[in-house]
Amino acid sequence: MARVVVIGDLMTDSVARAFYPLARGSDTPASVMTYGGGSGANVAAWLAMEGTDTTFVGRRGSDITGRTREMELMGYGVDSRLVMDPERPTGTCVVMITHRGDRTMLSDPGANARLQPEDLPRDVFGPDGHLHVSGYTLINADSRRAARMALRMARETGMSISVDGGSHAPLERAGAENFLDWTTGTRLLFANTDQAQVLTGREEPEAAAKVLTAWYPNVVIKLGDAGALWASKTRDDLVTVPAEPVEPSPGSIGAGDAFIAGFLPPWLAGKHPKDALARAQALAARALHQPGARPDLGD
Repeated sequence: MARVVVIGDLMTDSVARAFYPLARGSDTPASVMTYGGGSGANVAAWLAMEGTDTTFVGRRGSDITGRTREMELMGYGVDSRLVMDPERPTGTCVVMITHRGDRTMLSDPGANARLQPEDLPRDVFGPDGHLHVSGYTLINADSRRAARMALRMARETGMSISVDGGSHAPLERAGAENFLDWTTGTRLLFANTDQAQVLTGREEPEAAAKVLTAWYPNVVIKLGDAGALWASKTRDDLVTVPAEPVEPSPGSIGAGDAFIAGFLPPWLAGKHPKDALARAQALAARALHQPGARPDLGD
C-alpha cells in the first residue's frame, strides 16, 4: 500500500454542546470537552489507525498542548513531522453545537499559519507515495506557500495527489478561481456540497461534480445524509453510494475527515470507486458514533 503524506493543520478542539437555546448575553448550560483536532491531523490519525503508513507534516506551538497533540498522533502510529513554533501557540478551534445539533466553528490557526516551505521534509516525497493536502493549509494565506511547494514537490517526484476543499466560507473568501489554480495537477478532489457549489456555482452536486472534472481527473463529493458520489473525467456516469444509517453521538465532529481516510487506501490500491466510497462511508459512520474528531484509542 502506498505511503500517504498529509500536509495540514493540527488543532485542539474545544467542543461546547448547549443543552438549551443560547441565552444571548447570559449563561447557557452546556457540556464542554477538549479533543485533538485539525482536519489534516484527523485524516492522518484515521489513516494510521486503519493500517496505512502515514506521515503528518505540520506546525505546532512550543506549549504543553502542542506536545500533547503530537504525542496523540504518535499514539495512533503516525510518523509525526511537526515543526515547533517558538512564538505562536498550537491552533485552537471552538466548536459550538446548538441544542438542535447545528455546528459553528471559531478557528484560531495559531502555529498552523506559520507553516513554511522549509518545514517540508524532503525525504517523504517520492514516486511510491501519495500526498494529501488539507484545504485549510491552502486557503490560509500565511501557510499557502508551503502547501503549494508541497504540491509542486509531489508533482516533480511523481506522487499522486489529493486535496480537500477545507470549509466553504473561507474557500469563498479565497476565491474559487484561485483555489482551482493552486491545485493544478491534483488527481483527486474531495469536497462537500457547499464547497462544490462555491467552486462551480452549481447547486446540484451531480452538475458540480461534472464541472469539476474539467480540473480534476477524479472528484468525490460528500452528500451528508444522502451519501457520496464519485465522478471521473474519463466516464460519463456517476458512482454513488448511500450513507450508512447511524445515530450520531452528540459531540461527534470530523466525520468528513474519517471519510477521506476511508476512501484513500482502497482507491490507491486500485479498487473500484464504489468500494472506496463504501469504505469511506463506513469509517465516517464510525466517527459519528463517538465524540471528537479522532479514532477512539480504546476501540
